[in-house]
Amino acid sequence: MNKTSKDVIVVGFALFAMFFGAGNLIFPPALGLMTGDAWVPGLIGFLLTGIGMPVLGIIAASKAGGSLSDLADKVNPTFSKIIGTVIMLAIGPLLAIPRTGATTFEMGFAPLFPSVSPILVSVIFFGVTLFLVINPSGIVDKIGKVLTPVLLISLLVVIIKGIMNPIGSPVDTGMQNAFSKGFTEGYQTMDALASMVFAGIVIGSLVQKGYTDTKDQIKLTVMAGLVAAAGLAIVYGGLMYLGATSSGVFPADIARTQLTISITESILGNAGKALIGISVSLACLTTAVGLTATCGEYFSNLSNGKIGYKPIVIGVTIFSAVMSNFGVDAIVKIAVPLLVTVYPVGIILIVFNIFDDYIPNKTAYTGAVFGAVCISLFDALAAMGTPVTAVSELISKLPLASSGFAWILPAIVGSIIAMATMKKKQENV
Repeated sequence: MNKTSKDVIVVGFALFAMFFGAGNLIFPPALGLMTGDAWVPGLIGFLLTGIGMPVLGIIAASKAGGSLSDLADKVNPTFSKIIGTVIMLAIGPLLAIPRTGATTFEMGFAPLFPSVSPILVSVIFFGVTLFLVINPSGIVDKIGKVLTPVLLISLLVVIIKGIMNPIGSPVDTGMQNAFSKGFTEGYQTMDALASMVFAGIVIGSLVQKGYTDTKDQIKLTVMAGLVAAAGLAIVYGGLMYLGATSSGVFPADIARTQLTISITESILGNAGKALIGISVSLACLTTAVGLTATCGEYFSNLSNGKIGYKPIVIGVTIFSAVMSNFGVDAIVKIAVPLLVTVYPVGIILIVFNIFDDYIPNKTAYTGAVFGAVCISLFDALAAMGTPVTAVSELISKLPLASSGFAWILPAIVGSIIAMATMKKKQENV
């Protein structure tokens, strides 16, 4: 195997490890439980947001220049800073990073050590996280070479055993439109948002390895993204199938973390608890390391170096340790309105930057984002339990609204109107 192939595999494994964290572990089984015998279309929807968009996000960011600002500046520099800050807080200390610590406690420690203190676990977990990110050099290799293989092996043991000896058969759960449920459930992984900033770490690692040509960087980033996608597809598909086979075994309202624990215990007995504990801890740790390092780099650059990398990552780990003690369910509940608002914007930025060469008028970005946000903000209010009834009724009549994609048509219309308006102004000059 030549040097390039080895580098692609290492970086690809690192990307897999960064993407596959707390949300990625608990959501596929829960989705399988909800969809039952309709788990295949649910899986397809989940893979689009859980794999397709993250890989496209890596490619789009690499193509645009390697950073989130390169993606979002085409809308407006001020907007770029706002959306960048919102995304970094979402995948950072507000939601994703604390969720890694909370999930590690609920699935990795509590089942094995019922009397262990969640505060103690959070201190240890985020202490290790800080140790690994305090010096960003070589971070991708640390994750890819050491932690990911162990994570994959332990998860594959559970999945293969569960496929060979399923705990039950998928049943009809009455789920309507499993595809759209899977698509929106994939939002909770936050991977599409994370991908837009992970690209910078990947490109930085490639530069350290000697790949200074932009075309080579994009090519290797795409290849590494495909390696990560293959690993994610295997694990997501396996975990979701395990959830589907449990649809006639466990109650529909079982907690996500408890479901994964119960499935593993049913497949491997008490030894399964220890195995899933190791898997969860590694999955959460690798994600926490990647996200914390990314937050440090982003906010340091945003402040033009006025705030250093180390103080930021120290602050992020301390805040995340405190937040993690609220528990997984509380963090997931907080996440829904924010993700419903931000994800359509993220998808638009990714898709538009992929096809940027074919968009002659960049005002299309602004129009599309404005159109999507006009819908997603009201969807967020509805998710918070405070809907604006009249507006929600109008939104429900839009095409694809029943599938959860009411924002698509307004985004297209907004893009067209923005381009037409700009063209008319140019003609009048």
